[in-house]
Amino acid sequence: MVEFIGHFINGREVPSVDGRTFETENPYTQQVWAQVAHGGTADADAALTAARDAFDNGPWPQLGPQARQAVLRRFAELMLENKADLARLDTLDMGKPTPQAVADVERSAWNIRFFADHQVMSSGEQYPMDSGHHAYSVYQPAGVVVAIAPWNFPLMMESWKVAPALAWGNTVVLKPSEFTPASAVLFAKLAVEAGIPAGVFNVLHGYGDTGAMLTGDSRVDRITFTGESRTGKIIDAAASQNLIPVSLELGGKGANIVFDDAELDNAVDWAIQAIFRNAGQVCLAGSRLFVQRGIYETFLAEFKRKAEAMTVGDPLAEGTEFGPLSSQTHYDKVKSYVDSVESEGGRVLTGGVSDGLFVKPTIIVDLPYTATQYCQEIFGPVVVVNVFDTEDEVVGLANDTRYGLNAMVFTENLSRAHRVAANLRAGTVWVNCFFIRDLRAPFGGVGESGIGREGGNFSREFFTEPKAVVMQIHRNSQ
Repeated sequence: MVEFIGHFINGREVPSVDGRTFETENPYTQQVWAQVAHGGTADADAALTAARDAFDNGPWPQLGPQARQAVLRRFAELMLENKADLARLDTLDMGKPTPQAVADVERSAWNIRFFADHQVMSSGEQYPMDSGHHAYSVYQPAGVVVAIAPWNFPLMMESWKVAPALAWGNTVVLKPSEFTPASAVLFAKLAVEAGIPAGVFNVLHGYGDTGAMLTGDSRVDRITFTGESRTGKIIDAAASQNLIPVSLELGGKGANIVFDDAELDNAVDWAIQAIFRNAGQVCLAGSRLFVQRGIYETFLAEFKRKAEAMTVGDPLAEGTEFGPLSSQTHYDKVKSYVDSVESEGGRVLTGGVSDGLFVKPTIIVDLPYTATQYCQEIFGPVVVVNVFDTEDEVVGLANDTRYGLNAMVFTENLSRAHRVAANLRAGTVWVNCFFIRDLRAPFGGVGESGIGREGGNFSREFFTEPKAVVMQIHRNSQ
């Protein structure tokens, strides 16, 4: 049975005004499982009007921090109570194995709880002045936030944007990816059930043209986007016409550096996670793997063994670690990179394309540094492995990219760990681990990996308008 997924505008799930829909497929079965409302001009206007009115005239921006905290904490509880349904929708949409989808729901609820608490504990600064005045800062909600989320971690990335926006008193129009629209509507329905007023959290479905209707509108006060660098540049250009601040988390080509003094099993296990987690569809993936010559052959043999041991199959089946790619379009893109390895001068050590939309865990060796697989973001389960000799050499190789989202370093030498981490041009550097996040820490990239930082006080800066208030204490002060 084909389900229907509507927009969520002003507290209700609704079809498009013109009745248009698009299809979403289950990437494992390659069958259409839902018809989705396709947002047009009237739908975008309705969503923005609802969000604008809810901000300008509604109670949410005026609530105190503790009142918002209570509602948001209830929101997080409802997400956990409905985690099986939320996880199912992400699995059907993009082929994520069920345990991973459940973990994403749990992390999404944690995002809501964290920012609910963070905005209560945050405080402004005090600035005593010798002139007989006193100044202090306050952080007030920015207004209407347009959040555009990617398809690889649908609910989790939506929550990463929606949670701080709502916590700081803003209203939101969320546009999920056209490949993974389903969980966003249930997400918004649970927000209303928790007590968030109608119009505060809206969902609009569609393709790039629908997103452009939102990012080019002067009623918008903030835009947060996660996705490929090319789209980020288009959004930044549109936002600049109305001087709308943007936060852009874009592509990556992360370097994973393994020194010969690394704890081998730990480095291999994290390297598997860093490139094959979520079928490699992770902007933070360690897709360029550098291994020092002294352990290169030993590391590569164990890395290959563990890659080949991964359970590939039905994402709804128990024990599956590795599902299909998210869509035919994305499969074709990743396949083109794998198919051209030999012509680029490299060799597929293991993996390759398979039946359906599957690309098996793929390890490439012997590629030159000019090859497209080495230089471009593949966004799939494909890793390029290279050998290196010296610290200076590998730092230079790691930084020789237009991206700068993240990097990893594996070493038991503490001085080297600090030194290399300091010299890597990346927004996040993991040492002897991967994908560990503290929501208080800054998150974002440099170069073509994005603009701005989010997380903790960095999210507060983006989703609020900091204001200085100056008080006269003595009447005779000048």
